[in-house]
Parts: sequence; structure tokens; C-alpha cells
Amino acid sequence: MSLSSGVGTAGAVLGGDPQDALLGDLVSFMTKDTPSVQHVLDLCVPHLRDAAGLTAATVFELDSETGLLTVSARVGEPGRRDQLTAGKIFRMAAGAKPLVSGEQMAVRLRIGGQTVGVLLLTGTGLDALRPDVLAPLALHFAATLQGLAAEKQRQFVSHTTSTIRRLFEQGMAAAGVEDAGSLLAASAAEGFRTEHAAVILVDPESTVLSVHSVGLPEGDTTIAELIGKSAAESPVWQAVRDGKVALANDSATSPVRPCDLALLMKLQSFAAMPLMSAQGPVGMIMCGDSGASREWTSRDRTLAEQLSVEGGLIIDSARMRQAAQVHVAELSRQAFHDSLTGLPNRTHLIDRADRAVRDAGATRDRVALMLLDLNGFKQVNDTKGHLAGDVLLQQVAKRLLGAVRDSDVVSRLGGDEFAILLTHDADEDVASVVAGRICERLRRPFTIDGDEVSIGGSVGIALYPDDATDYEALMRGADAAMYEAKRATKRSGGGYRRARAGF
Repeated sequence: MSLSSGVGTAGAVLGGDPQDALLGDLVSFMTKDTPSVQHVLDLCVPHLRDAAGLTAATVFELDSETGLLTVSARVGEPGRRDQLTAGKIFRMAAGAKPLVSGEQMAVRLRIGGQTVGVLLLTGTGLDALRPDVLAPLALHFAATLQGLAAEKQRQFVSHTTSTIRRLFEQGMAAAGVEDAGSLLAASAAEGFRTEHAAVILVDPESTVLSVHSVGLPEGDTTIAELIGKSAAESPVWQAVRDGKVALANDSATSPVRPCDLALLMKLQSFAAMPLMSAQGPVGMIMCGDSGASREWTSRDRTLAEQLSVEGGLIIDSARMRQAAQVHVAELSRQAFHDSLTGLPNRTHLIDRADRAVRDAGATRDRVALMLLDLNGFKQVNDTKGHLAGDVLLQQVAKRLLGAVRDSDVVSRLGGDEFAILLTHDADEDVASVVAGRICERLRRPFTIDGDEVSIGGSVGIALYPDDATDYEALMRGADAAMYEAKRATKRSGGGYRRARAGF
């Protein structure tokens, strides 16, 4: 920025002493909102140029956590030793006079007993500046820095709190680990306002299980290359696996290899956050920008550490919920399915048949219930053993499933007795075709332990609403018809019969 600023001054108008004019402008300016430190510096420069031959000025802001000085405002060309000269003031007592080094003057900016920055002036007549001018000048810059820092902190706290709260609320409701991973990636991109973000999840051996990303070009599958590979190959993973956050201002100066997530995402700057559980690392959040480097701040580190902790809890919680869902599903399967054949059991059949009958009554549809008893099974069981009998029942179950539609139900009631529920307009013709198909398939030889065995099957059929109007009556009719079929076809290897009227 040129020193010939367009800011008007009282001193220039009145033609008085430039230092008095500076004090007057500062007092006037204190009653107004301060948009930026640069705005204040622009106001002061014309006065300081007239009073002390100012050629350049820089306001450094002090990061209280890192102790680093960063440029908050500047006018004129920077000097190579500006930051070094500004830093020298910290070797002096807090209440010491401004440090003068050649044509430069470093003024400590303090307020409320706290140093918030340094004002560095460069000029040919700095010794002409009066103490009664420098003190309020320094105080005004300090107050401005403090006020703007407070506003930045307020915005940061508001943004961080909102991000973490939303992440917690949504994360604790995530149905599974995949949903939780996608949510974490989106939250990281939003929290840091970065172009890209990704989450990798690993198993106990640090093998990548899944990768979730946001902000990458649609259809970009490059990061999917990591799945199945060891995360331990990545230097970024090595940096965070001990539970510490890693921030890289420029990935060109970071130890990145081709297998690394940061390189695959083409990130020029990135933040890497570990996801830790009680058992160790479960993954990592990576976010950053591809277009430019970035100076990560202490606030960024604070947010990164919060996301790291919160993310680990969310992944752990999602895994526990997912495991619980799998466990409940398994218990449910066991409660409603036969453990030997995997077919629905009697309980499941009753529930489906009840619903099928109710639905058929409402829609004037038809339902068929068939009971099947195997012929010759006891002989196989007695001669070849129970294990062979179990294998035979499993093979029978497969053949029965292949003989019906997907919407129908094949159930094992116990022993060598099965039930078949036909829904969706199952009249006598449909039931007869299916029953005949079942009998024909059961007559084909079964191979058990290299030996062929032959059995048959007897099927009883009962129809709704022709033969019965509820499940219990259908079962009784199909049972009676099955025994009739068994007696009638004892020597032929099996067959089927429909329930007789008045059973």
C-alpha cells in the first residue's frame, strides 16, 4: 500500500502540529466502530509521515499460545529484518521505552497488563515522536487488536460449538460406521471451511476398511485405492497414530509418499486428525485445500483436537450400535428360523400365514397352505446316521425353495415335516402345480457322502377361502389331506391330496 493514503486528517486541514492532529484523530476515531487494524494504520500514516518522516509501518499481532508474530496491517515496503527487530522488544521489560534500532522503532502494544502485539515504525525522524503521542497511539492499536481478537474468538467459539453440537447430535444417531464416516468428513470440511475432506477407517491391524470424502470431483475414485492397504505405509498416519493432530501449511515440505491420502486428494495444505478408541486408532480425518497453502492457527488446532476426540467417540458409538443391530438381527433370525436348514420355523409361518389370510380377506385374494411329510427319511436316518439325515434335510430345503416363488414361504415345522405357504392368487390349479413339482423333485436321488439315497414326499393342500377361513382351520385341513396322500401313495413314493369338504 502506498504511503499517500487518501484518509483525510484534522492536522492537514488546520495546518497545526501533526502529532497533535494525530491525537485528535485518535480521540475522534475511538467513538466509531473499528473495521480493521489496517484502517487505524491508514489513519495514522499521514500524521506520522509529516511528524517523523515515516516510510513504512507494520502492526504485528501476537499469538499468545504460540508466541508467534503475524502481520495484521502494513503500509510501505517490508524490510528483511522487520520481524527480527519487532521480536527484540520481548527481551525488554514490559514497561520499557520503545526500542529504537537505526531508522526503526518497535513499540510494545499492551492493554490490561497483556502484550497483544508490536507496532514497528520505519522513518528518518522517529526520535521526534513525543512519549505523550506514542503512548495513546500504542494503546489505541492494542485496544483495536484486542477488540478484533475478541470478536474472532467469539465467532470461532460460535462456529466451533455449532459444528461440534451438530456433529454430536447427528453422529449419535448414525445408523452405522459408514454413515458416521461420511458425517465426519462433511463436518470437518464445514468446520475448517476447506475445499476437501476425507475420513479413512481402519481395522485393528491398521488396514484401511473404507474411505469417505467430500469436495472431490464427482466420479473421482483415486482415494479408493487405499482400501485394503495398510495405513501404516502413510507418513501422515504415522504422525497421528499416537493420538496427536498434525497440521501442514504446505504439503510440499511434508513427508508425503504416493500411497498417502493427502497426495491422492491433491492437498497443498492439510489438517490430519486421529480417531482413537480405547483399543487404539480406528481411523483418521483429513481435510485441506488444493489451491493454496494455509497458515493453521492455534484456533484451528483447538478445533482439530475437538473433532479428533468427538470423531473417535462417534465412530466407537456407531460400531457398538451396528454390532448391537447385528446381534439383535441374529437373535431375531434364530427366533424365527430353523437352525439346521435356515428355513423359517413354525412361529414365523404362523405369523406370515395369519397376515396372508387377513390380507386375502381384505382383497378377496386366495391363499394355499401345504404340509409336506417326507417318505423314507426314517430309513436314511437309521441306516446312515443322524448326520446324514441332517444333510438330507438341508438338501430337501434347497429343492423346496427352488420349487416356489420368492413371495411364498417354505418352513420347517420339525423333524421331516415342512410347510409351504402360497400367496397371491394361489388357487387349486396353482397349488396342484407346485405340489406336483415338489413331489417330482423329491423323487430325484440325493447324494450324501458319495452315496445316492431316494425318498419321496406326501403333500396335503388346503385353500383359503374355499376350504377354511383362518390359519388353524387351514392347518387342520392340510394335515388331514397330507395323511390321506401318505396312505394313498405309500408305495408310489409320494403324491398330493387336497383337503376334503367337512374335514
